[in-house]
Amino acid sequence: MTAPRKPVPFEVYDEGTYLHGTRADLAVGELLVPGRESNFEAGRIMSHVYFTQTLDAATWGAELAVGDGPGRIYVVEPTGEFEDDPNVTDRRFPGNPTRSFRSRAPLRVLGELTDWLGHDPEQLAAMRSGLAALGADGESRIDD
Repeated sequence: MTAPRKPVPFEVYDEGTYLHGTRADLAVGELLVPGRESNFEAGRIMSHVYFTQTLDAATWGAELAVGDGPGRIYVVEPTGEFEDDPNVTDRRFPGNPTRSFRSRAPLRVLGELTDWLGHDPEQLAAMRSGLAALGADGESRIDD
């Protein structure tokens, strides 16, 4: 058994491994497809599915996703072409150090990570507060 891993900004989890953070309860082999409601914006139907190669970004996804279930991080496999996520790479981190991507093709669930640790409560509260402020200013839109 491996020791639980703490998220480290910009650190690739495992080269060649892609991760997706959510609250959805998914099974191995299931496909994540565009056309579902956003994990972060109620009522918004997404044109892409999003994923990353860093545990940090996947952890944020799992912790910030809407819903009542526990945060989950899945190992996923892109089934088609994908591109850098412009919401992160063009706006906040040029050069894509978060290794964040999006695709119009499905992602296949290969397994679930269970050895991850969440962000400190203070970090999580600060992120939620910052996102709420962006939403209040109308700047939280997702370029999908």
